[in-house]
Amino acid sequence: MRRTPRSSTPSPTRKRFRRATVLIAAAAALGTAFAALPGTGAASAAGRARAAAPAAAAPAVAAAPTTFTHPGVMVSLPQLDFIKGKVQANAEPWKDAYNQMTGSSYASLSRTPKPRASVDCGPYSNPNNGCTDERQDAIAAYTDALAWYISGNSAYAQKSIELMNAWASTITQHTNSNAPLQTGWAGSVWPRAAEIIRYTYSGWSAADITKFSTMLRTVYLPEVINGSNSNGNWELTMMEAAVGISIFLNDATDYDKAITRYLNRVAAYVYLSTDGALPKTVPGSGLDTSAKIISYWQGQSTFVTGLTQETCRDFTHTGYGIASISDVAETAAIQGQDLYPQVGERLRQALGFQSKYELGTAPPSWLCGGSLTLGLGPVTEVGYNALHNRMGIAMTNTQTLTESRRPAGTNDLFVAWETLTNAENPAVVP
Repeated sequence: MRRTPRSSTPSPTRKRFRRATVLIAAAAALGTAFAALPGTGAASAAGRARAAAPAAAAPAVAAAPTTFTHPGVMVSLPQLDFIKGKVQANAEPWKDAYNQMTGSSYASLSRTPKPRASVDCGPYSNPNNGCTDERQDAIAAYTDALAWYISGNSAYAQKSIELMNAWASTITQHTNSNAPLQTGWAGSVWPRAAEIIRYTYSGWSAADITKFSTMLRTVYLPEVINGSNSNGNWELTMMEAAVGISIFLNDATDYDKAITRYLNRVAAYVYLSTDGALPKTVPGSGLDTSAKIISYWQGQSTFVTGLTQETCRDFTHTGYGIASISDVAETAAIQGQDLYPQVGERLRQALGFQSKYELGTAPPSWLCGGSLTLGLGPVTEVGYNALHNRMGIAMTNTQTLTESRRPAGTNDLFVAWETLTNAENPAVVP
């Protein structure tokens, strides 16, 4: 039986909400829903050889948390305290990253919110009726929330609240073909800001928190919770939004649903040699032949460990997928749920594979026809910190790329300030 959610009265201390559900079906889904199709001549020779071997059993899914931890979307209270201490000590790279953030337009205390009732986003945000405004106001709210906690300047908290309240009082829908992705981008960021403000600052009224919660519940969550059969970065970002929203809403059911769909999509987004001749697919995708799968993987017919479904499209979209894989795993860790047995190796390999070529290695002729479109973006800090710094896994290419591009800024969509929040940050679980 689900417990009644507690009062939404803000508190400066970390709170928890009792949960009653667990991911009881996800392990079975992961073990049965992704059987690779029989080997074909289009797959690599190594893959054809592996197709004859029985697939390895999927690792058991980590138990879902019995409580939600707040603040608990992307950054926990111990992580925030770690960042604050480093910035106050003028330690690098945090001080430089903080200056980068506070020097950006997103931290401007003169920013005026630009909410719309209907955000209309076509392919590649064309038309762009409120798309950029929504994303940037969400990033600004998160930026201000971080700046508030680190600096103690309440003007930043008030600006974050102003931005969140403006949108909560206005928006009613997302429309056009990019509506699911747009909702995922903005919906990934709003809960980050809201969690910090709600649980570390006493000036956000209960009425405004309720209105903001209603916005997430009625405008954002229905658009993202059921996923998408578009390119994999869509569904990964949508699940990042659904996970964060569910935590803010203390919604156990939708949290579990989002995590299960996320685990399915990660397995279908990053290829490992143990998958067999062809990449895994997600239930309901319609990818039921080798030709369809190869077409979905941008025409790539040789599959190697670390390749992603969008590597041959471009590294920018691949970076979106990697970012959301990292972000959800980090958020789940804050909630006490270890997803790394399911996603860690895929994330490590995806980071390493893409980093190698982003650093300048020439692609072989069999990889995307020998031509790659680079531009991974500021997306490596979260996964690198979790896997290398906290777990001690060697990640030479990812380390070189990450450290050479610090401080990581924002992609102006949903990734922001991850050198500040995650560089060498050991303090995840409260």
